[in-house]
Amino acid sequence: MHNPGHRFQAQDRFADGAQYIAGRPAKGTSGRSHTVVDPATGDEIHTYELAGTDDVDAAVGAAREAFPGWSGATPGERSDAMHRFAAVLADRAEEFAQAESLQCGKPIKLTREFDVPGTIDNTAFFAGAARHLQGQSAGEYSGDHTSYVRREPIGVVGSIAPWNYPLQMAAWKVLPAIAAGNTIVLKPAELTPFTSLLFAEAATLAGIPDGVVNIVTGAGRDAGEHLVGHPDVVMTSFTGSTAVGRRVAEIATSTVKRLHLELGGKAPFVVFDDADLEAAVHGAVAGALINTGQDCTAATRAYVQRPLYEEFVSRTAELMESVRLGDPFAPDTDLGPLISFAQRDRVAAFVDRARSYARVVTGGEIPKGLEHGAYYRPTLVADAAQDSEIVQSEIFGPVLVVVPFDSDDEGIRLANDTPYGLAASAWSRDVYRANRATREIKAGCVWVNDHIPIISEMPHGGYKASGFGKDMSSYSFEEYTQIKHVMFDNTAVARKDWHRTIFGDR
Repeated sequence: MHNPGHRFQAQDRFADGAQYIAGRPAKGTSGRSHTVVDPATGDEIHTYELAGTDDVDAAVGAAREAFPGWSGATPGERSDAMHRFAAVLADRAEEFAQAESLQCGKPIKLTREFDVPGTIDNTAFFAGAARHLQGQSAGEYSGDHTSYVRREPIGVVGSIAPWNYPLQMAAWKVLPAIAAGNTIVLKPAELTPFTSLLFAEAATLAGIPDGVVNIVTGAGRDAGEHLVGHPDVVMTSFTGSTAVGRRVAEIATSTVKRLHLELGGKAPFVVFDDADLEAAVHGAVAGALINTGQDCTAATRAYVQRPLYEEFVSRTAELMESVRLGDPFAPDTDLGPLISFAQRDRVAAFVDRARSYARVVTGGEIPKGLEHGAYYRPTLVADAAQDSEIVQSEIFGPVLVVVPFDSDDEGIRLANDTPYGLAASAWSRDVYRANRATREIKAGCVWVNDHIPIISEMPHGGYKASGFGKDMSSYSFEEYTQIKHVMFDNTAVARKDWHRTIFGDR
């Protein structure tokens, strides 16, 4: 197994702490420390001081101070700075990939080919999008006035990102906010601070002014809640579980903040009886196991029309058994550990409880020889009831549940039968059948004959208990801008006809 010190000198890199405020690293002042653990080995790799409320105040103060200058920059100036930001990220891509693999246990091929390139592309996209923040074109809608719409930045944004995609989620929070002219304080998960800190450092190296991007790494109940409730923070964006999202919403709405929530998911994977079975099987395994299943859009519920059900189960199990678990830094490793031993045990408990009411076809155990890490074998569960825990609850691990259905009506009904609505996929060769599924499945993204791909130009966000608002794409600017109506009188008449409704006669 790898020696992390040979790949990423975390202690040297962050000797000054796991906070980044006003363009420089800083130590936390909470008086409590946290240790980052390599989930592939169980080794402790870095200990840092957590942020406290004073650190949050300092970061918000830096963001507030930077806001007038950054919001007053021209779109072209912000765009140029963000293009330089993308170039810095590209130059340091390998460092980001290694840091992400170390702290998360992600296979290095995933970070090199998905997490890091996706983040660079997202940065380049928003560098261009910064120049396209126009409002509606002018018009004389009343007849006597010219109206137009301005998009204006809203101020200091306080965002909270999760541990499953630390780099990408930092980018999804930071990029649209600063492209629109806002400044931001981001709280990454305590488990995975490295790439958020490197991301903020890269922004400084690119010439983005100090205080525009700030990082505070602290506990949710302390730093997180203080950030969300801070009177100088005008918007909160949160990605994480639905349960924590409810708490964030309570705090944010009590202070009348704008709120963007990207919460849990339980994505259905609907396979109709005319589907390409080979494609569906490969799509299911890839969609269920990406990031060791720690993905809120991962395929978790496969609904397979009965004529294909048994063959789908057997072929999916066979393909899952070929997936290679091991050292995340080995180039041939397909699947790494879960984020922690606690998360591994949580996933295992879901599967163990399911044995009393469903069939564990493959997996469902800690792999021999990898007990030192938070590994869990890819797991396929069949024949569970629709109302069972393993079908309804978000597991967040390498577990796929397969359920049969008969009619198309039933398949779509089952797909919609959870509180969540983040993502889904439909598998069919029939364009009408597929189109019906895209219309009737209640999810923020519905793929057809694929599952998982995301692109910077298209929005990401959910329905129902999966939250509201959009990440990525130009639609994300709806979250990070104020819409202002400006109206000019064109008549130069002192006494307007409408005044008589208030005083005087015609």
